Amino acid sequence: MSTNAQEYELIWNDEFDYRGKPDKDKWTHETGFIRNLEEQYYTKRKKNAIVKDDVLKIIARKEEYRNKKYDPDIQNYRYNTEKAFYTSSSLHTHRKFDLNFGKIEVRAKLPQGKGVWPAIWMLGSNFHDIEWPYSGEIDILEFVGKDPYTIHATVHYPKGKGSTIKSEGGQLSLDPSPTEDFHVYGMNWDSEKIEFSFDDHVYYSFKIDEADTENNPFKKPFFLIINLALGGKWAGDIDDDIFPQEYLIDYVRVYKKAGL
Repeated sequence: MSTNAQEYELIWNDEFDYRGKPDKDKWTHETGFIRNLEEQYYTKRKKNAIVKDDVLKIIARKEEYRNKKYDPDIQNYRYNTEKAFYTSSSLHTHRKFDLNFGKIEVRAKLPQGKGVWPAIWMLGSNFHDIEWPYSGEIDILEFVGKDPYTIHATVHYPKGKGSTIKSEGGQLSLDPSPTEDFHVYGMNWDSEKIEFSFDDHVYYSFKIDEADTENNPFKKPFFLIINLALGGKWAGDIDDDIFPQEYLIDYVRVYKKAGL
């Protein structure tokens, strides 16, 4: 799936060739407890996300952190959890950049240890207007530290007229673990399929027409998210001896087919 300069043109990127906080013209921070009963509190601090040494460093830390949205009367863990014992960062491009068909390549080195859950993924740009999964979800990369030799790619979408959620995906076994070095995690998305790759090797392909809803989410724009979660529904128990952990992003590059 290597990018052919004659077929594709670069339309958006961040090479992280600067210092300080992530570029606010390209990225927005999520803050607080967000999803999946995860245990980290996302912050805007440079302690959790900083650009230096030509990479974006998303840093997960074990520390006590007060929930600024705390309200014990709201029956939702995002609010009735008084404090966190871990912090991290999540960055997204919503309302700054979205994509409807194209190619994404992210060169990254993954954190390691039980409880880490780094991801590169996308949500439909109408996510805040309609309930998940009607907006659709494209997971370019997910990795959980309790399974250090496997990466995952998945799509989520509504199925039929009810509220059924359909998930389709593939996984790739690797040795050595992808935590040992930088690798390129990719997605190639057109009107017929979404392909997922590791270092240019396509290991899963999804046919868009399988999402046979009246309003197929995979024919509409999506925005990009890069985050480092901890614990929660999938990553499970957290090993407190692993911290701090760094998720290193060398670059993010987005391409469109030339002429489109």
